[in-house]
Amino acid sequence: MKKNTLYKTFAAACFVGLMVSAMPGDEVITKDKGQTVVNTSSLTTDVTGYMSNTPLKIYISGNKIQKIEALPNKETPKYFFKVKKQLLNKWDGMTVNKALKAQVDGVTGATMSSDAVKTNVMRGLEYFKKHK
Repeated sequence: MKKNTLYKTFAAACFVGLMVSAMPGDEVITKDKGQTVVNTSSLTTDVTGYMSNTPLKIYISGNKIQKIEALPNKETPKYFFKVKKQLLNKWDGMTVNKALKAQVDGVTGATMSSDAVKTNVMRGLEYFKKHK
């Protein structure tokens, strides 16, 4: 009888651990030099560009986007370089609310990567609004 209870307790603990690890946690929003940083890595695991996920760090200060940085990914370097240079700065200086409503054009030739980045930005900003 004791073994059965022990197994059930262990199984329940494993289930809770899996559920907690599957949900975004404190690693999503951090602070860095007075800015709030939203890391979309765990928010957008279902969002892929041409080859992979395209996680970002969104830096926000005073409810305005300061910059957006691409995190490591497996996108085609030649095309993702264009996305980093031509797309990531489009939200710089916008308030979070304005950025959420903005219709930002993607980069020609890197459509799938651009769409993934735009989705990452939107999800990151939505998460920020709910958890700031």
